[in-house]
Amino acid sequence: MPSMTDPRPDAPHLAANGHPLAPSDITAVPPHDLDAEAAVLGACMHDAAMIDEVRQLLDGDEFYRPAHETVWRAILALRSEDKPTDPVVLCDRLRAQDDLERVGGVGYVHQLADAMPSVSGAVHYADIVRKMADLRRLRTSGIRTVQRTMGPGADPDAIRSEVESEVRAERERALASGQGRLSRFITDGWRFVTETGADTEPLWGTREQTAWSSGESLMIVGAPGVGKTTLAHQVVFARLGIGDSVLDMPVAPGKRVLYLALDRYKQIARAMARRVQPEHEQRLRDGLSVWQGPLPATLDKEPDLLADLAAAHQADTIVIDSLKDAMSTLVDDALANAYNNARQRAIRAEVEIIELHHQRKATEGAPRAQKPTLDRVYGSTWLTSGAGSVLFVSGEAGDLAVTLHHLKNPTGEIGPLQLIHDHERGITTVDPKCDPAQILRQRPDGLTVRELAVLQSGETSPDRAATEKARRILDRLVKAGLAVKAEGAAGGTGGGQQARYRASVRHIGAVS
Repeated sequence: MPSMTDPRPDAPHLAANGHPLAPSDITAVPPHDLDAEAAVLGACMHDAAMIDEVRQLLDGDEFYRPAHETVWRAILALRSEDKPTDPVVLCDRLRAQDDLERVGGVGYVHQLADAMPSVSGAVHYADIVRKMADLRRLRTSGIRTVQRTMGPGADPDAIRSEVESEVRAERERALASGQGRLSRFITDGWRFVTETGADTEPLWGTREQTAWSSGESLMIVGAPGVGKTTLAHQVVFARLGIGDSVLDMPVAPGKRVLYLALDRYKQIARAMARRVQPEHEQRLRDGLSVWQGPLPATLDKEPDLLADLAAAHQADTIVIDSLKDAMSTLVDDALANAYNNARQRAIRAEVEIIELHHQRKATEGAPRAQKPTLDRVYGSTWLTSGAGSVLFVSGEAGDLAVTLHHLKNPTGEIGPLQLIHDHERGITTVDPKCDPAQILRQRPDGLTVRELAVLQSGETSPDRAATEKARRILDRLVKAGLAVKAEGAAGGTGGGQQARYRASVRHIGAVS
């Protein structure tokens, strides 16, 4: 039975004089990855639908081992006939073609079927196979160039012309082949509008106030020690089904979370342990994988790494803790663009992302209570430009009470929220004294828009933005059935500010 790792012997490479080139001149074994080849074939045996994805990348001659190409072509034939592609049916087809023993027999076909780490990773494995094949073609072209230069009477202009001709031919081959580099992610306009931008439930929050939207990364920013990790852990646990809401906002359940604990991972483990109970053991074993310490490469250097990690660990959610440890530098615009490329590739692979990040150091003389803005986020502006939602936690390290600002929002702005950290239990709650719904409960006479704006802004004469924000909050409470609105007396002025909002009877009864 052939081994998965034994390379196919390479044909000897000849110099212009007909003698074999020395091993020091040409690498003995051409580029290949037999594990990736086996993983592609195994995934396609287990899920015939993956064949339609993979065939856009591979024709067949990209496989290094001839037996793998034979198996792949048999899989394609079965798929074209709408027949199963499982090992039993595949062996029957290979036997009928008199190819079964040539590829290694029944045992090897079943070995291939068991070789895939993840069915969902088939496209990523196929991409590896394609890249190896491209490298082999380029290597062959390079060998021919070397051989030409060593021939008697070698003409540089003629060699250059031949090389350019080969490069053009290789490019045309790549464009015309089934690799699908230029069409793999193309969709028609109708599907793009009706499916890609489909209205979906938020991952965290409501349709009116979304903290984290599906298909858009969530960035949680703040100084060290203000509770970014604590907040992220609560969202992670809710994604795992351990709890269903964070800060009184619902969290959609997920399947599996990959947590990249890139720095101080023992501290991250201690922080997470505050929430863990014995009954959570199985869910954490099944649903949470943790990477400890630095990645094998920074994400700006390897844009596919994030998506590959998710595929390898079958994760639908990745948490990066923290961003500074995943990039070469945060201030370079080109590297920030490269990181955003990695982020968007993972999102395109249907991976949801949470990023923990740091703020810029406060400038000397800046008021502590100053409302943060996006330019307070450390690093290149392209980091926040590619994020879907940016939450900013302001406060001092170790503070029990901090403020959450929503600097970039998919829908309606959340907060600012005054938060209380319970450091012993690892739980964060909204300070009830600052919750508009709670304030309304405690005001039998109700509130006007302007009165709420004064309370929230701390200004005796709130500006238009603060007033409109207060109006939206009160109208949302009415829509949720938590408040009722009574218009002001006839002839009242103030553009509707005379209207009073009172807690609904149901809302009052819920706490009585």
